[in-house]
This record gives sequence, structure tokens and C-alpha cells, in this order.
Amino acid sequence: MTTKRSKSSERWLARQRKDPFAQKAAKQGRVSRAYYKLEQLDERFGLLRPGMRVLELGAAPGGWTRYVESRIGGRRGGSATGVLVAVDFRAVNAAADTVVIHGTLGTRETAGKIAAALENSRVDLVLSDMAPNITGIRASDQALAMELLELAVVAAQTWLKPGGGFVVKVFQGEGIDDWVRDMRKIFAKFKLVKPPASRPDSREMYAVGSQFRAPAQFLGDS
Repeated sequence: MTTKRSKSSERWLARQRKDPFAQKAAKQGRVSRAYYKLEQLDERFGLLRPGMRVLELGAAPGGWTRYVESRIGGRRGGSATGVLVAVDFRAVNAAADTVVIHGTLGTRETAGKIAAALENSRVDLVLSDMAPNITGIRASDQALAMELLELAVVAAQTWLKPGGGFVVKVFQGEGIDDWVRDMRKIFAKFKLVKPPASRPDSREMYAVGSQFRAPAQFLGDS
């Protein structure tokens, strides 16, 4: 018996077949086309280097995770070894050295797991590719996207070192202009960009912040 696909599933499959980055990901054996978004952001802004400590939010299925691993080095077997902690309630395709936390961001349990994984030390970079489950109701979808943004900002304020970097997915819409103004008080440099691998018809963009201005009470932290 053949299962009948929904119209939305058919549209998604048709778009995937035509998408050059989806095709490239399939040919190169990448976990997802998202790999190329982070690669392009890294090439433009110099986000990653060997030995960095990175916290990744919304890591599933692992496209960004695998790119970060390729850039920071593992936790063993080299002089420049990095640390990656990847968080998602879904399964994440990751190397053995990556610490994968299965949990929902914003809960006390997940926060405790992150603290333990990072050994209560701060990170050089916080990444978030979190996105809401789209309902098609634009106002509702934007509200959900803004909630995820705030969760990512709280994580950055909690775990980011002074001078550290931040990359987060945003969706153009109500609330973004005010949010960007607030972020420019927290980061010395802050830009909204759309990497070539991001679909032209999507409202998706990425906010890239650098030189985190940590509150005074953070400055004595490790």
C-alpha cells in the first residue's frame, strides 16, 4: 500500500530536489544543507579556530555540529583541542568527542546538564540554529521565533566569555528591529546577514555578534 503524501510534503520534496545545496550535501555526505550556511558565515566572519570552546543550541540533526567539529579539533589527540557541547531534544549526528545533551533549552534540568558539561566554565562562541515548528500563521510563528531568540540570548549571557561571539538564526518580522538595537548594547559588533545557502524565499537570516560586553560581575569568572 502506498502512503499518500501531504501537499506540504510534496512541496518540500520538490524544493529539495531543486536545491543546489541539498544536492551538494547529498553528494558530499553531509548531515544536512545547514552545514554550508555555517561554513559561509565562518568564511566571512572568522568564527571558528582550533582549540575553541563552543556551545551549540538546536543542534539536530548535526549539520552545524559536524562543521564545528572539523574546525575546532577534538578533545584528545592534538595540541589545539576544542570542546563542543551540542544541545537538542532530538537526535544529533556527532563525533564521539562532542558532548551531546538531550534536553529542552530553558528547563532547569537542561541548564544543569550544560553547566556540568562545561564544568561551569565559559565558552568562546555560542551558536543557535533553533527554529519554531512553522504553523503558517505568521504572527504566531514570529512570536515562537522570538521566544527561541530570547532563550539563545540568555544562554549567551550565561555562558559566553567576555569578548566572545554569538551566531543565531532570526526570522524577519515584528520585534526584530528592537531586538537588534538591544543586541548592539551587548556586542561591540552586530550584523544581520543572509548566507548564500539560505533559501532566497525564506525570511531566515543570521545575526552575528562579536566582542561580547559581559556584565561587570562576569569579568572575574573563568
